[in-house]
Amino acid sequence: MSQAVISPASAVPQRQGAMRRLARRNSTTAFLLTLPLILLILGLVVYPFLYALYLSMLNKRQTRFIGIENFTFLFSRETFWNVVFQSVVFAVSAVLLKALIGFVLAHVLHALPAKGQRKWRGMLLVPWVIPPAISTLAWWWLFDPSYSAFNWALAGIGVDPVPWLGATGWARFSVILVNVWYGAPFFMIMYLAALKSVPDQLYEAAAIDGASAWQKLRFVTFPMMRNIISITVLFSLIVTFANFDIVRILTNGGPQDSTHVFATYAFQVGIQSGDIPLGASVSLFMFPLLAVFAVLTLRGVNKRTKEMS
Repeated sequence: MSQAVISPASAVPQRQGAMRRLARRNSTTAFLLTLPLILLILGLVVYPFLYALYLSMLNKRQTRFIGIENFTFLFSRETFWNVVFQSVVFAVSAVLLKALIGFVLAHVLHALPAKGQRKWRGMLLVPWVIPPAISTLAWWWLFDPSYSAFNWALAGIGVDPVPWLGATGWARFSVILVNVWYGAPFFMIMYLAALKSVPDQLYEAAAIDGASAWQKLRFVTFPMMRNIISITVLFSLIVTFANFDIVRILTNGGPQDSTHVFATYAFQVGIQSGDIPLGASVSLFMFPLLAVFAVLTLRGVNKRTKEMS
């Protein structure tokens, strides 16, 4: 009996066809596995965004299409531009402070022995683990104009009481302080993970070349952590811009609307004042600001990733 012999030249196309079929099968499986997450994003992110865009083009009674009149009305109000300024100051100041504090804490923890790291890491993560509404209520008690624990401590050393939530400057400082206290542990744990991924050989080579501690930080640590720093700052900026509970609980936008951010002002205009389309317009205004920053950040991350690969 004769036995068919497959030549090497004909085996190559068969092998390639099998690999293509396997790749298509894996792609289908991956799509089916990610489908629940895609549906969740569509239901909780895309649909609300499109519906808010639709609402922003209606009149107050939601009976007539008025185009961009809500946006032009907002642009003519001084209060709205104050909210834009306050939101930018609040978000940028808080994110920069969180990034700086998180970077310092990550380096301090990284220098500790492994056993000590676990203990301190757990304690420093407590502010981030506690629900912000609950922790903000505790801060509100510390700032309370009548029974402030901070003012009680200041009185003990002969310092006049501070209007933490009653004066514009102090109120802005207070909401930024609470946001930094809550969000700094997130930066710390992200930067600590990034530090642990930096190869020790790089530091050893830098030490052989006579690099100082600052030079190691500048030429080894920063370049290796640049992508994770960019992604963390981007994520935190988005969350901080959309922050609601801290400002709502501490100041409710006061005094005289001086601490309103986009979320609290949209709630006041849309829910409390009953003008839902105008509130939707306020909430949508931060989208182009964040979109521009996200595009620039991700473009830089992609560029650095290609350079490293």
